[in-house]
Order: sequence, then C-alpha cells, then structure tokens
Amino acid sequence: MEQPQSKEDRTTSPVSDTVTDEFTDQVAADFTGESSASGEPTAEPTESVVLEEEKVRDEIEIQIDLLKDPDWVVRREAAITLGEMGDERCVEPLGHALRDGDWQVREVAIEGLGQIGSPAVELLVKLLRDWDVRKYAIAALGKIRDERVLDPLMVQLRNDEFKDDALNALVELGQPALPRLVTALKDKDENVRKQAVLALGRIKHAEAIDPLIDMLADSDWFTRLTSAAALEAIGDDRGREAIKPLMKDPDMVVRMRVERILAKWKKKQPA
Repeated sequence: MEQPQSKEDRTTSPVSDTVTDEFTDQVAADFTGESSASGEPTAEPTESVVLEEEKVRDEIEIQIDLLKDPDWVVRREAAITLGEMGDERCVEPLGHALRDGDWQVREVAIEGLGQIGSPAVELLVKLLRDWDVRKYAIAALGKIRDERVLDPLMVQLRNDEFKDDALNALVELGQPALPRLVTALKDKDENVRKQAVLALGRIKHAEAIDPLIDMLADSDWFTRLTSAAALEAIGDDRGREAIKPLMKDPDMVVRMRVERILAKWKKKQPA
C-alpha cells in the first residue's frame, strides 16, 4: 500500500524547479546587465548567414554562366544583374564581357563595373594595356569616383587614338578631375592643353574660370578659341569681360567666334 504524499512533496515538481531557475537567472541578469543564457545554444543565425552567402555565390555563378549564352539578350541581362549585385566577385566576369561581340553587352558591362566601383579599378587599369578593350576600360574608369583612376586617365589624354575617350571619362568624373585638368593647362604637350580646356568647358565649374582666362593668351589660336568657348559655357561675367580683348585677335576665326559669344551674352542681359 502506497504511502500518501506529504503536502511538501505534492507542491514540489521538476516543472516548478525549472521555472524557479529561469526566474532567478533573469533576476541575476537584470542586476549584472547580462542576458540570461538558455541551456541549449542555437546555431540558427550562423546557419542563416552561411545559407545567404551560398545563395549569393550560387546566383553569381549562374549569371557568369549566362554570360556565355549564344543569345546576346541573355548575356546583356546577365551583365546587368552582375553589376547590380555590386560584389567584387563580379568584376572579372564583367571585365571579360568588355570583349563581347555585341556592343549592347559591352555597354552594360561598362555600367556594371562602374556600379561595383573601387574593387574594379585594379582590373580596369590592367585592361588599359590591351588595345582591344582600352576604349571600354577608359569609359568604365570614368564612372568610378576613386582617386586611382585619375592618373591613368590623364595619361590617356596623350594618346591620339584614345584621348577623346579619356576626355569623356574625365568629364563624367566632374569635380574630382578639376585639379588634374587645371594642372594640365600648363602641360608642355599642346594637345594635352587643348583637351584640358575642352574638358573644363564641359564640366562647367567656377573653379576653372581663372585658369581658363589665363589660357586666352595662349600662343595657339585653337586653344584661345576653345578657352573662350569654355568660358561661354560656364557663363560667368568674369569670362565675358576677359574675352573682349579677343575682338582684336590676329586670327579671324577667333575674332568671329568671340563676336558671336558676346552678341549671345548681350541678348541674355535684362533690358
């Protein structure tokens, strides 16, 4: 015959012990500022991160494979996707896409490398050595705001075949390129000076006004002409006053251009 349980035995159970332990742990945690640890550690957050990384890696591999598809539309969409991912693992595949036979694929590869940004600079600088893709590498560098792109682009201003591409890239960079372009106005190479004037006129920043005014005295008529046009593009009153002496320039083309600029400015003045 079983002995009846005492009142103390009836009120004590494993469940109540657990509740008591959790309560005391929580109280202790409130005083120490530490979170109470549960008995069993969980690996869910770590597993989630690993799974997400694997998912991204798998997606990159899928898009890289699609860059080899015979359909240019598929390759173009793959290049767009890789650029939007913004992962440095996408740099090399997009670099290869600069050699694609379809210009539309090359175009989105340029945009994609620009989206990835700084991680793409090293590869693009190396690709400048390759004549076949230099044009596209220059265009991509012009989309990346990283000081490492400036020296390579300024070097390309000396290249007769690619100087216009370098000019466009520097213009796209805008203000970060201004100090280098202003310095280039004093370059010994006449062609570099001309390219710098053209770039500053297209960037249209007030910082270039005084250096361009100085270029109005250049010995080359075309440089004087483009300097006046650059000042016109910026549209500052200092430029208008500075080009007035060119009304007596020894070159007829310069005189005619300045006359038109001043006439246009006069029309813009309020009555």
